[in-house]
Order: sequence, then C-alpha cells, then structure tokens
Amino acid sequence: MSNKAIQIEHLSKMYRLGVINNGVLFRDIQTWIALKRGKEDPHSKIGENKYSGDKDHFWALKDISFDIKQGDRLGIIGKNGAGKSTLLKILSRITTPTEGTIKIKGKVASLLEVGTGFHQELTGRENIYLNGAILGMRKRRIDEKIGEIIAFSGIEHHIDTPVKRYSSGMYVRLAFAVAAHLDSDILIADEVLAVGDAEFQNKALGKMQDLSTGEGRTVLFVSHNMGAVKNLCNAGVVIEKGNIIFSGTITDAIKEYKNENLHKGTLTSNKVFVPKLNAELEARIVTESGISSFMPFAVEVILNAQEKKQNISIQVSIGNDEIESIYCFCSAEMDNIKLNMDVGVNKYTCYLPRLSLAAGIYQLRIGITDPFFFFYYNNNNFLSFSVPEDAIENGKLLNLPVYGLTYIQHEWIV
Repeated sequence: MSNKAIQIEHLSKMYRLGVINNGVLFRDIQTWIALKRGKEDPHSKIGENKYSGDKDHFWALKDISFDIKQGDRLGIIGKNGAGKSTLLKILSRITTPTEGTIKIKGKVASLLEVGTGFHQELTGRENIYLNGAILGMRKRRIDEKIGEIIAFSGIEHHIDTPVKRYSSGMYVRLAFAVAAHLDSDILIADEVLAVGDAEFQNKALGKMQDLSTGEGRTVLFVSHNMGAVKNLCNAGVVIEKGNIIFSGTITDAIKEYKNENLHKGTLTSNKVFVPKLNAELEARIVTESGISSFMPFAVEVILNAQEKKQNISIQVSIGNDEIESIYCFCSAEMDNIKLNMDVGVNKYTCYLPRLSLAAGIYQLRIGITDPFFFFYYNNNNFLSFSVPEDAIENGKLLNLPVYGLTYIQHEWIV
C-alpha cells in the first residue's frame, strides 16, 4: 500500500428491510461462500440493476473505490442518508461490507455515535483503560497518557463517576479525548462534535490538525459544518445516494457539494428587464427541501445581458414588514468581491449554510450598483417567501433587528 493508509475497492453495502440476511441459514452460507470465491451472489436477482433496490432491500453504498493517503485529513461530505456513516462503520469494522475489499494500514480509533465504545457501568477512568486495552496498549503506556486525556476532556471532577450519568456533552468530551490521545494511526470522527460547545469544538478541531501535521495520523471527518470541514481537511469526497460523485481537494469538494444541492429544489423566482443594465434580471431562492431555519439556503442572481459592465455590485437583503433589513449581503461593500457582467448569461450565487429566521413572511430585496453607488436597479420586494412554524430549530427566534450588525455565515459563488 506504500503511503496509502486506506485502500477501498468496489465497496458496496446492502441492507435488507425487515429481514435478517436471506432469512434462511443455508442461503446465507451459499451467499458467503460465493462472495469469498469472488463469484456473484446466487440469490441476487438477474436481469436488472442490482443497485436499484426494491421494497425488500436498499444499497447504502454502491461500488465505491478510492484511496486515502497516510497523513491526509479527509472530509466526507454529503446529505443525510447519503451513506457517510455506513462507510465509517465499515472502516471501523462495526459492520461488514456486502461486496468489495478494504485494506487498512495501522490501528483505527473511531468516534461515531454518542454512546459507542464505552461501558455504561464503568467510570470515565476505567473506560480510558478499557479503550486502550482494545487498541492493544499496555497499562504502563496508558498510565503515561491518562493525565493528558483527563485534562483535555475538562471533566476532571467527574472522571471517577460511571459514564451512564454523564451528559451528552461530557460523554463526547471524554470520547474524543480518548480517541485522540491513545495510540492509533487513523482517527475517524463522525458528526458527534456537534454535541459539544463551541470552545470544545475548536479545541477538538485543533487537536485533529495537530495529530495529522505533527504526528502523521490520518483523519477522516464527517460534518455538515462546511466551515469546520474546510478549516481542518486538505482532501474531500462527496457522497450522494451511495455513490462517490467527486474526489479531490477539500475546496473543490465543498464547491461541488454546494453546486449539486443548489440546483435541486428551486422554491420561487422572479424575472424583470432592467433598462439601465440592458439586461434581464432573474433572482430565485434555492433550497434542498424547502425553507427552514437550519437548512442550506441560497439566492441565485442571473443577469442575461446584451452589453458588458465592469465592477458591478450585487446586494441581496432579507427583511419583513417591520424590519427593513434583517440580513444584507453586498458583494462589493461588505465582501470585497468585484463582479463583471459579460454579454450573455451571468450567474452569481449567495450561499448561506443556514438561515436563522423565525417563522413568518419575508421579502427578498435585490440591488445592483456600480463602484460609485449608482443604482442600476433597486427593488424592496423582489419576491416573498415564508418560514413555517415547524421549520424552526429548537423553537428559537433568531431575528436580530439591527441593520448592518446582524452577521450570518455566507459565501459568494461566481
């Protein structure tokens, strides 16, 4: 494998719905023998796409192949149900693949679902020794590291309490500290860091970066927080419906993921002709599955121009009847991005990882100016949209009625 930490070849995983394997021991043995010999499963259906699935089964992963180099920090990106967690469970040897092979060089430490890997009746200290023993470490070696593990977790006062009495945050703190400090060559971390507070998340991300750059460990990281993925990882893969649709640098992977999702589920749009620009302006709201306070949200601005314009600025703002602007995103004034408009179709996208709005009706406002703030176009109610009551994260009202001071993470894609 040379410098490859993980080599994945033609990996597939099938789950049967409501049925354990084939339902008959003899058929299970036949399937196992056939697969071990590299032959086709005698109980698979003939004459159809085996990955299509039916009411009895579905394929969580479909014939994926890629390599992970030693020391890489790989971000695995995809929507819920894409197959990310299934892949990590196979790599962690929690479950076995239906087809394909995996070659792993070194010991693996996994941080998957909250509650995985600890014995509920043992104390935090005892679980540290248990996890070390599972990785093949001697007690003397664990003794050398236990002080550092406890200090990093920040739960010194509760380390001798059974973990069944820990909160989810305490559990994740200790689980990450154990996985990061014990002797392993590969660290696998699923979305569990979302449970911790912001301070610990930053601490954990910094530790994973140090493990990779300083100690040469390989890190596999799954998260829906694109900012965290971009800051930590140097490589990325995008998974959709069990298939890898992109593999490359983390910057390109994130861009591919956003572009894939932005063009699905267009909610609403409006179109006008702007005489001063000699162009047709269209703006539309694009979401994955309807507008909510915690799902990605994007505004696409499309200019179909008949002449060129240099250094234009696009302003996108969101407000309601009571507040003129709750959020405002200006490509030039706030984000220092210079936009040019060429003859033909020009598309500019303002992408928001999450839309922190309370339930209600909102107006999307579009403005287009030049460097001297000459307005080619300004509309305070280009189109309207609503956020329903059941789409609010934890019932929080996240509006902040302060123009120019309300910040929300966003990115311009040109």
